[in-house]
Amino acid sequence: MRKIEPKKEYDVVIIGGGISGLTSAALFRRAGLTCCLLEMDNRPGGYLAGFRRKDFRFDSAIHWLNYCGEDGLVTKIFKIIGNDYPKCEQQHNIRRFVSDEYDYMVTDQPDELKKQWIAEFPEDAKGINKFFRDAKRIAKSFENYSNLSRTMKTMSWYEIPFHGIKMLRFAIPFIPHLKYAGNEGLEKGLSKYFSNKKLHRVFSSEPDLLSCLIPISWAYSKNFQLPPKGGSQSFPEWLLHSIEEMKGDAFFKSKVTEVLVENNEAKGVRFDHRDKQFEIKSKYVIAACDAETLFEKMLPKNAIPQEIITKIQDAPMYSSAMTVALGLDCPAEDLGFGEEVIYLADSHEERKKLGKGDPHTSGIHILASTVRDKTLALPEHGTVTILIPAWLDENNTWGCEIDENGNYIRGEEYNRIKQEYADILIDRVQNKLTPNLRDHIIYCDIATPITHLRYTGNKNGTMMGHKPGKENYKSGVASYSTPVKNLLLSGHWADLGGGVPVAVKSSINTTLMVLKKENKKAFRLFAKFMDGKIDVDTINSSTDLTPYSNNWEIEPTPAEKKMKRREQED
Repeated sequence: MRKIEPKKEYDVVIIGGGISGLTSAALFRRAGLTCCLLEMDNRPGGYLAGFRRKDFRFDSAIHWLNYCGEDGLVTKIFKIIGNDYPKCEQQHNIRRFVSDEYDYMVTDQPDELKKQWIAEFPEDAKGINKFFRDAKRIAKSFENYSNLSRTMKTMSWYEIPFHGIKMLRFAIPFIPHLKYAGNEGLEKGLSKYFSNKKLHRVFSSEPDLLSCLIPISWAYSKNFQLPPKGGSQSFPEWLLHSIEEMKGDAFFKSKVTEVLVENNEAKGVRFDHRDKQFEIKSKYVIAACDAETLFEKMLPKNAIPQEIITKIQDAPMYSSAMTVALGLDCPAEDLGFGEEVIYLADSHEERKKLGKGDPHTSGIHILASTVRDKTLALPEHGTVTILIPAWLDENNTWGCEIDENGNYIRGEEYNRIKQEYADILIDRVQNKLTPNLRDHIIYCDIATPITHLRYTGNKNGTMMGHKPGKENYKSGVASYSTPVKNLLLSGHWADLGGGVPVAVKSSINTTLMVLKKENKKAFRLFAKFMDGKIDVDTINSSTDLTPYSNNWEIEPTPAEKKMKRREQED
């Protein structure tokens, strides 16, 4: 049974119940440290929480998933916790590019696409072979990625040079392509391979050459997975279960208002929970939450140098999203959808317009989660999610007024704008891909950056934090450490990039940074395992770790529950 109130003191307090914060809490409990996780929403998961409407479960977060296979980084970290983690199957059809002039599919057999392109563009056969060969070289480099995930902050002085050599070997296949970024750079990079501009236009939405090559690399290495049964929210559900089984504490609807600091050292937090204010002490605070909010609103004034705050404010970020979730009166397969993500775009549109968020011109991602997982809807139903990038300041902040506390007040204008966007996007998908889509819609849910900001607290409703790129690498905007002692960053604010792998990778690193000081036996076990020097059986047989029962059972989805009732009635 979940506790009503927290204890007065813990070894670690974690701000944020997304997948990074949850993984950290489970790892800390496995290592024997007391921890308390605080999440402002009423359930775990952050962007992975998904949502239920009627008998539909919408898996709105994961569009593609990596490193969740048997040997993937995410799975490796989950294995430290237990062996009952949600399992992911390999994805076969990965991404489909659709426009008026082409319809191409990337599968887990990318040579099939290579052969198709060579047959269609024989004049570019040499360059096409080179493109796929370069992608395969990058795939080879990714094979050892799971053993290279530790930050150097967790390493001894003599480990760092060896790690540096390994990272250099890892990076070598990427280096020749780094300079090809931006519109001109990407065109120049693609021209190394393709003379036919139609092939250039396939990658019309990508910001740089590596963004074109890496998905093909992952396809070669069979590194695309389907979300687990029950959707992406199975991850946070399992993690929360493991935390509570190991006697960790987690509190929801708990908004941290202040990180307690004494002599520039984090000493705990103050937070609001169900109309009451609590103060708890801790040796460490892990902030798996928006870094700018942490620095500007939760810490004492001047605790963070203005230079660092400015750097975070100015750092390029991933966009938020405009998402239209549709419940259908038929299986999504009946309308021609498969397990792949579809990217629908006007290939002759300017690159900047394809990613600008205009519903008329932006490239559209389309995903039918119920093709991947039949438990998400009744057998006679299906779901489709339509997504474009979006930003908080569009449409005069989406027609919202802002009150004295900075809250966005949604009214008639907000509802009008989001419905207008949804109608345009549905019409585009219907006109170009699925002629009778509207005839089958029985439910429609529309989310804007305002929605994503409200549920996650991420700056501007961003989906994945700070973007990789020369500017952010050079500025060092992503960091595990902060100027406040024993206050660490985690999640997408500690590492550049996005998605489940980055969030989970950050959790093992912040955990190791704390364990290096607080529990050296657990630290050595976790570090050796992450370096590939010991196997999971050594972890499981250790008497130095908190036992975990491995007794998680996935809860039936709403559709499964209804099907069971139908069977009982029959």
